[in-house]
Amino acid sequence: MSANPHLSRRGLLGMSAAVPLALALGSGTAHAADSAYAMVYFTESTKLGDGTDYGLHLAISPDGLNWTPLNQNNALVTPTAGALGLRDPFLMRKQDGTFVVLATDLKGTDWNYNSQYIHVWDSADLRTFTGYRRLKLHDMATHSWAPEAFWDAGRRQYAVIYSSVNSSGHNVIMVNYTTDFVTASAPQVFFDPGYDVIDGDMAVGVNGYNYLYFKKNQTLVGARSTTLNPGSFTEFGTGVAHGGTEAPTVVKSLTSGTWWLWGDTYTPNGVFYAWQSTSLASGTWTALDQRTYTQPVNSKHCGIATITTAEYDNLLAKWGAPAWNRLKSYNFPSRYVRHADYLGRIDAYPIEPYKDSLWTLVPGLADSSGVSFRSVNHPTRYLRHYNYALRLDVDDNTSTFAADATFHRTAGLADATWSSFRSHNNPTRYIRHADYALRIDPVSTTTDRQDATFRVGY
Repeated sequence: MSANPHLSRRGLLGMSAAVPLALALGSGTAHAADSAYAMVYFTESTKLGDGTDYGLHLAISPDGLNWTPLNQNNALVTPTAGALGLRDPFLMRKQDGTFVVLATDLKGTDWNYNSQYIHVWDSADLRTFTGYRRLKLHDMATHSWAPEAFWDAGRRQYAVIYSSVNSSGHNVIMVNYTTDFVTASAPQVFFDPGYDVIDGDMAVGVNGYNYLYFKKNQTLVGARSTTLNPGSFTEFGTGVAHGGTEAPTVVKSLTSGTWWLWGDTYTPNGVFYAWQSTSLASGTWTALDQRTYTQPVNSKHCGIATITTAEYDNLLAKWGAPAWNRLKSYNFPSRYVRHADYLGRIDAYPIEPYKDSLWTLVPGLADSSGVSFRSVNHPTRYLRHYNYALRLDVDDNTSTFAADATFHRTAGLADATWSSFRSHNNPTRYIRHADYALRIDPVSTTTDRQDATFRVGY
């Protein structure tokens, strides 16, 4: 087992994201073409305090890059057996068009906790989760980390892969075969390159190859094979990392030939980075600009599958979008608007306490066509300007406060798909950051426009 105290695991990839729909479903039940994405994850704040929850969380995205957490980023279901918590959830659409969720049987960060089981749920539509059970995989005195599954058409069974320490003395990727995720065949070694490997993630049937991505040391690495046979995969390509990185998740764009590789860092804990490639066979990846993607707040070790437009709409109707927003800086996209000591500023994610970066956007206190920013964790306080600096003050019900706390949202000054915010009572000035502190200033230069542009998301 790795000596790294922050070691985690991994989850992803419904079959339909890896191969054409007809091939993915084989003779199974057909369903409408997928057009959006669902992400499962658990949550962990940097200090394992508020914002930490070892239940099953769900987010959706129309583009696979910017995510809307459902149920106010609260868990939808939580395990009721084993460790009574989960890590590393994985989501897959089965051959019959329904979904299965797998997860590590572990609550918290006790890496010495052993479980021969994984958590399993069934779901017809991701609106309800039924048939909760634990699936036993082996009899070894070790763990069963980061379970994932894929359809092995040659065997006409699902392969469940996961990481365990076997007789080799290090983590290898094991495999069991199942038709129902209720019982499984005896375990076999799926991949053992001779060193510790965890967090296996598969892309099946891509131009004649099957791909396995995994964590090697602190890096995400690929292996490939022309078959799905245990022991047939060979490492290839160039690894990627951003600090200590784990939990690879490979997703294919539904609208282009682009592949995305997500990774979860633990230095600091819980920051997702993403890379892209137009060819898995090339074995090379290019880092994505953080402007292009936004992870759910406090999300850890995600699993992503594709869904239909109807499923996307039904999930949003069932669980609802958050009642709050986060604001990402355009030119410092690792940073978000937050309050600290009642002053407005932009700081790097993750932010502790995380609710300092959550805002309820309400109709402008001085003009309902504008917007005011009410703090989620100090709901009597709003962002307002005072001597041009932004600070978090209690609404004193004066017209001056209302005007100081009201802004007019416009197309982003640096990017019209983002947003900028013009002061209501100082209309030549916009909210911008300067040395990471928020203030209202006139905007004239390219840098000014970038400083004054934000993405309103979750």
